[in-house]
Amino acid sequence: MLIGAMLAAITIISLALLVYVYVGYPLLCFVAGLLRRRTVHASTCTPRVSVLISAFNEADCIEATVRNKLDQDYPADLFEVIVVSDESMDGTDDIVEQLAREHPGRVRLLRQEPRAGKTAALNMASRQATGDIFVFSDANSLYGLGALSILLEPFADPEVGYVTGRMVYRAPDGSLTGEGCSAYMAYENKLRILETSCGSVVGVDGGIDAVRASNYVEMRPDQQPDFVLPLSVVEQGFRVVHEPRALVYEDTLSRADDEFRMRVRVILRAWHALRDKAALLLPWRTGLFSMQLMSHKVLRYLAPVFQVALLLSNAALVGHGLVWDVFMILQGLFYAGALGGYLVRSKSLPPLLIFPYYLCLLNAAAGVALARFLRGDRLVTWQPRT
Repeated sequence: MLIGAMLAAITIISLALLVYVYVGYPLLCFVAGLLRRRTVHASTCTPRVSVLISAFNEADCIEATVRNKLDQDYPADLFEVIVVSDESMDGTDDIVEQLAREHPGRVRLLRQEPRAGKTAALNMASRQATGDIFVFSDANSLYGLGALSILLEPFADPEVGYVTGRMVYRAPDGSLTGEGCSAYMAYENKLRILETSCGSVVGVDGGIDAVRASNYVEMRPDQQPDFVLPLSVVEQGFRVVHEPRALVYEDTLSRADDEFRMRVRVILRAWHALRDKAALLLPWRTGLFSMQLMSHKVLRYLAPVFQVALLLSNAALVGHGLVWDVFMILQGLFYAGALGGYLVRSKSLPPLLIFPYYLCLLNAAAGVALARFLRGDRLVTWQPRT
């Protein structure tokens, strides 16, 4: 009887935590925004801007990315692009040097040797940047029309220290992994709007972000810049906000194994960031933000633990009540959908089948990242997305 009660408790608690992570937390942010809305007092502004790009063997996309930034509707005398080549060997440097000759004073190439990763590259660029605002772009990120000017508008509010735009993932091949990633980012972008309404955003993408130069804090090479830096801005007492009108476009990864490795890398580095910034989880220090950080990141990254606990505890209760039997059937259908998605992942499927496949892929990656974090693994450099 006691074992049955414990299994029932584990099942109910695990389910409750999963529902809270994906549904309850967004609802909580919505309510908090209604009760205490934090308005962003944005307006047109034209500070001096430095766009910082880290590149490792990005010859196939770096020219388009730099030209995309130069084509933004922004005063040329207040704008520079700094590309840090992280010991590239594929001609990336030659391409950027040609762009620098075409646009003297607006494009600069720095070379980092030996290879030390994106974070070290951004630190190097920040020391030579002349802008009042640092804007970050990935080597394959293409900004939408007017995105730069729109991204800067929230900095008219003196409480804002960091702004992130809206990532729009394109799945040109119609792959299931790509479609799942696009749907996931749509969910994340809506959540960031809710988080902005009640305080600060928890975590950004790195493809279209900006920080006041005065708020930039140099990071260790193993730290994840698009997670650690926003947390550092919150530590300084400034807000991190989302500007959904500032669009950046990137192609999704169509191969499940590429997406899986990318998610493992991101979440592993996020765990290290959470350990470094653990003080932000103390409610008496950061108030509502501590709840946001715990909910959006810690509990989200623990979701695979809850998922496995739910499956195993429910399986042990089969035959001990109709409720448990029905719920186990529902779980079976969910995982059957995930397996079906895996088997036909190169084909287009309805959203109800995309959801279980991509959620399981994400949580499997989170589980591997957690295991590697507990083992003490760290990442500094990696291969570009393919």
